[in-house]
Amino acid sequence: MSPRAVSCRASADPVDVRRLGTVDYLEAWELQRTHVNARADETAPDTMLLLEHPSVYTAGKRTEDADRPSDGTPVIDVDRGGKITWHGPGQLVGYPILKLADPIDVVHYVRRLEEALIRVCDQFGVHSGRVEGRSGVWIPADERGIERKIAAIGIRVQRGVTMHGFELNCDADLAAFDKIVPCGIRDAGVTSLSAELGRDVTVEEALPLARDAVLAAIEGDLRVSDDRWLPRPEAPSAPGVTFALQN
Repeated sequence: MSPRAVSCRASADPVDVRRLGTVDYLEAWELQRTHVNARADETAPDTMLLLEHPSVYTAGKRTEDADRPSDGTPVIDVDRGGKITWHGPGQLVGYPILKLADPIDVVHYVRRLEEALIRVCDQFGVHSGRVEGRSGVWIPADERGIERKIAAIGIRVQRGVTMHGFELNCDADLAAFDKIVPCGIRDAGVTSLSAELGRDVTVEEALPLARDAVLAAIEGDLRVSDDRWLPRPEAPSAPGVTFALQN
């Protein structure tokens, strides 16, 4: 008999999944805070917001000045973990707002999100995995280029409830990353499903796969695997911290 799936959520009620289309970043951030407080007060269910943002740079709590745009491009400083990244059209953004079960294991929650996005890449026929010491989902170095990130994760846990979440590059304009040091990492690149496959993969195409995979991962139906770590000759030079925890 296989072991029973174990959810990371405090509730067994269904997650309320909301597809919001394109939403301004600050508007979505305020919406997240509203949902987080309501979930912590037990007046709303677990929720997952799926959306796109107009082009915007956001800087997590560990962002350094050298990581920011050198041309004065505006950056929004936010309360998630991690460093600087870009959001924009062609990138699927997911904000799971979940009350985590005790004992809270934030690292394992991040691993569940990674596993979900690895599953999505698998479904598109793109081989991906984890990098020791870094978060997110990565494509291994090959004849096409250096190791490159296809999905990023940065979260905050407040009053036991998660906010912020993940981004998956579908058919985003990757040139937007050229102005920054994405996630503070200088020895790797950025990619997308479209770039890896040589065809357009839209947010609309990827969204249902990501929705289902994330829901399966947080419920434990999709188990975190131990065999998706990418082999590399040495540890990364800039490990990525992706979460902030506030009681």
